[in-house]
Amino acid sequence: MLRPISRSLCRFNLLGTRSCSNASEKLVITEVDDKTGYATVTLNRPPVNSLNLELLKSISEALDELQNNKSRGMILTSSSKTVFSAGLDIMEMYKPKPERLKDFWSTLQDVWFKLYGSAFPTVAAINGHSPAGGCLLALCCEYRIMCPNYTIGLNETQLGIVAPTWFQASMRNTISRRESELALTLGTLFSTDQALKVGLIDEIAANKEEAIAKAAVFLDKFRKISPQARAMTKQALRSKDIMQLEDNRSQDIDLFVYAVTQPKVQKSLELYLEGLKKRASA
Repeated sequence: MLRPISRSLCRFNLLGTRSCSNASEKLVITEVDDKTGYATVTLNRPPVNSLNLELLKSISEALDELQNNKSRGMILTSSSKTVFSAGLDIMEMYKPKPERLKDFWSTLQDVWFKLYGSAFPTVAAINGHSPAGGCLLALCCEYRIMCPNYTIGLNETQLGIVAPTWFQASMRNTISRRESELALTLGTLFSTDQALKVGLIDEIAANKEEAIAKAAVFLDKFRKISPQARAMTKQALRSKDIMQLEDNRSQDIDLFVYAVTQPKVQKSLELYLEGLKKRASA
């Protein structure tokens, strides 16, 4: 049985598990399986889970709650049928308010710190397209299971943007340095099959339900492993990347704010948004 962490309205679905959400739809829904102790964290900002400040804060709070509750494991997925997360919300960067822009980037850093360095084991059940920031969330997890016929990758260069060093570190921690260099410089979006071939994902599942089931199988592997030893080993392996951002956090925020507010970048964002509007109206 799935148990929501916070007070919520619940209903049983066709699989016989309990699906819960607050009366006012939450941006992140966290449910805990009573039998396994594993938490399923679902991104719930329709239609494509664009990462705005509010969604990032909700993810950060959910990760805090799991850490405080000494979670046995987390599965990250999406309520969308076709998109895991479309990445950072363009509207946070287009004609931004300076203080909100800083808060936005600082909160993204927080999410990365907490997910990349979490004490509990993590799995991404990628049930849709996962470009840019969506790919980053998946890369932060220790294991990735993806449904067929979707794409995933850090495609920033295709948009004229440089992926920050900690984005790059997340990819280098997952695939070879050589494959990372090619993928990052080309801004490659891998198909599910291509992602499996290069090691960007670990398994393919036929659908979301199967992906979550496979995620639980992965988490089961740690049931007889000391949680403290596991956490310390993981965090030691990732400590260099974490410390690098910790030591340069303020500079990273300043660099982001400077880059985003440049006239050329703002013009590019404007043209991109106009293109989206034209496609929507068509």
